[in-house]
Amino acid sequence: MHDDAGSPGRLATFFATDDDWERKGSIGLGDWLVGAVVLVASLITLELIRGVGTLDSSDAPTWVEWIAVITGAALLVFRRRFPLTIALLAGLHMFVTGVWLPMVMGLLPMQIIYFVAFFAGAAWARSRRDMVVVMGLITLFMFAWLSWQYAVGSGIDEIRESTADAEGSALVGPVTAYVLLTTLMNLLYFIGAIVGGQVAWRGARQKAELAAQAATIAAQSGQLQRRAVIEERLRIARELHDVVAHHVAVVGVQAAAGRKLLERGRPGDIEGATEALGNVEASAREGVTQMRSLLGTLRDPAGDADSEPDGVRSPEPRLADLPALLDEVRESGLRVDYEAVGPVSDLPLPLAHSVYRIVQEALANVRRHSTADRAQVVLRVDRTAAAPYAEVEITDNGRPRHGTSGSGLGLLGVRERAAVRKAEVDIGPRAVQGFRVRVRFPLDSAVPSAGAAR
Repeated sequence: MHDDAGSPGRLATFFATDDDWERKGSIGLGDWLVGAVVLVASLITLELIRGVGTLDSSDAPTWVEWIAVITGAALLVFRRRFPLTIALLAGLHMFVTGVWLPMVMGLLPMQIIYFVAFFAGAAWARSRRDMVVVMGLITLFMFAWLSWQYAVGSGIDEIRESTADAEGSALVGPVTAYVLLTTLMNLLYFIGAIVGGQVAWRGARQKAELAAQAATIAAQSGQLQRRAVIEERLRIARELHDVVAHHVAVVGVQAAAGRKLLERGRPGDIEGATEALGNVEASAREGVTQMRSLLGTLRDPAGDADSEPDGVRSPEPRLADLPALLDEVRESGLRVDYEAVGPVSDLPLPLAHSVYRIVQEALANVRRHSTADRAQVVLRVDRTAAAPYAEVEITDNGRPRHGTSGSGLGLLGVRERAAVRKAEVDIGPRAVQGFRVRVRFPLDSAVPSAGAAR
């Protein structure tokens, strides 16, 4: 860890020398296009400069100048795949060309080539420590070369000759001004390339972190959904056991009673045996219907669901128990209004059970996660519509309560109950204040069950 209180620590933090993340780069079509465009622009500029006579003082053959331009442009093709190697080669190319072909090195396209190569070295280097070392050495070498030209070489003499007629300034002489200006421009050039490349690297790093976080969230969400499905199916398996045990026991008792009545053969026993057999038939039908319902839920919702369920075991809550549920919610301080529209008492038992559970879950969410002080439950049944339906809608007047976000498993259970009956689901914030849970069940395949809640 670096001490952020000092400049070295802040620089280490900015350049992320402790970060092991690697930015992967490859050679693509875009890199070849960049190299080709830069090459054409550099050669055109070179010949235009030659045309105005600027290269007349150069003794180098034309083909050598072309090779210098071509090799410089070729560096950009590989800048993302081998960033630090290309940066080193660009520094070497700049030095050699500057010594032997200074006019070619000073061309604007060539300066752009070097800048992009140094920028890519900072932006695409795999190791941030290696980047700092390599780019630092390149910068030091370039400034050492510049200082050598001023101190040992003929740079100062050339500056004096070029500024012989200049009057200068009262504060700074022409030679000093030229040296300072050249140094400042080179400083901005190299530091700009390195800092700009590091900023680009940090941007890529942040995008990678966001992508990784999004993938983690998606994976966790999928795990929560799968867990909810497993828990729901385990619960349904227990209900299936209860349904089978309950109805088989009823069938056994009624069948035994009917057999005894037939064996006695007394007057009036025939009617009693007929009634017992009718109860056996009704119980068997209800049991089969309920098992189909539970097995339909256990099946993959994306699979075959042509025959949807209608059963529910008798101990489960039904519409007759809904007032007691609403009274319990009211006792907690939430005002609940209930409205029934249409022949709600004719709903089949399993559908009534689903309605009860949906209302229960929705009101529980209001109490846990909302600031609402009032909720409304509306149950609508319309058998005269083109597509008969039963719809339950729960709304409230609150806002989400901070710090109370749940796992979402309850609403997932609502969606599963709706999916098994091919129902439409609308869950989310209302256009005005509050939240709404609305589920519309089709009644086309609903089979009314005797003893429905009234």
